[in-house]
Order: sequence, then C-alpha cells, then structure tokens
Amino acid sequence: MGNVTIRVPEELKRQMKRFKHINWSEVARRAFEDAARREEMLKAAEVIKRLRMESQAEWNGAEEIRKWRNAAR
Repeated sequence: MGNVTIRVPEELKRQMKRFKHINWSEVARRAFEDAARREEMLKAAEVIKRLRMESQAEWNGAEEIRKWRNAAR
C-alpha cells in the first residue's frame, strides 16, 4: 500500500489528537475512495451524455424490451 502525506491546519490536528480512538488513516482512505468514485461516475455520465447526443436514432426502452421478449418465445 502506498503512503500519502497531507497537511491540515493546526487546529484540526489538535482536534484529531483529542479523538485518538478514530483511525484517521481509514477516514482519509474512505474520503479519497469516495471522491475518486464520484469522479469516475461523473466521467461515465459525460460519456453517456455524449453518446446520446451523437445518436440520432429514436429509441424507446419499452419497445426494445418488448422486442426481446417476443424474440425469446
């Protein structure tokens, strides 16, 4: 596992020292993971939006499902 060094204001550092029972590395790791996940989702949403804009075909989800169900019979 890699190491990351972050800087926090002195006041926050004092507060963190008061709560020694909290695993601050785990708190930071989860925050980093959440931020990365949000960014990935935003990126994926942009790709989906671009693909929808590029696609000029009319598409109806209900009709598509009906077509596949009928084909399976």
